[in-house]
Amino acid sequence: MIKAVKFVTVPAADQDRLLKFFTEQLGFAVATDQPFTDEQRWIELRIPGADTKVVLFTASSAMDPEGKMTGISFLADDVRSTYAELKSRGVEFVGEPRDADWGTAAVFKDPEGNLYVLSSR
Repeated sequence: MIKAVKFVTVPAADQDRLLKFFTEQLGFAVATDQPFTDEQRWIELRIPGADTKVVLFTASSAMDPEGKMTGISFLADDVRSTYAELKSRGVEFVGEPRDADWGTAAVFKDPEGNLYVLSSR
């Protein structure tokens, strides 16, 4: 049976630009950075304290393009303080954190326009 999410893939036109964003601005750590094909590398990132990894993958023309909602939500105990910290590191948010019955959330972009949710639950 399925036990967990092993990794999620983020489409990347420029792997180096996204690698810098995820490590320097979001605080992720490099787990693997090695050649994958002649055109791209396999870049796997660790989220400190989590089991799920993030893979920065250069999509072929047959795959979905960059710059859309990824469907990836990152969990934070305190969305407002995490929002403030990430914003101070230059992370671009679509708007301020918003409260809902189920928790608090804010949407942010990577340098290629891909959208992510930062959520409390």
